[in-house]
Amino acid sequence: MKIIVPYFVLLNLISLIAFGYDKKMAVTGGWRISEKRLFFLALMGGALGIFLGMKAFRHKTKQLLFSYGMPALVMLNMIIIYLLFLKIYES
Repeated sequence: MKIIVPYFVLLNLISLIAFGYDKKMAVTGGWRISEKRLFFLALMGGALGIFLGMKAFRHKTKQLLFSYGMPALVMLNMIIIYLLFLKIYES
């Protein structure tokens, strides 16, 4: 229980920073973070950070995979968190 909340908070913060970095590199022409890596972060629990990054940095908002995929992954992350808390409180 003690590790679940810090894990998701830290992963979402990392995801948000990674998304902001990718936007900066897209503008300046630097090294980018692959979409596969961004989706991996989202699948591991950082979908909310990616989604908030999309809105805050106005990045990848026109790509259907991101505009529909990230909200779906946010919901999936929320379901997983809910199930983890249910399992912990049932024990």
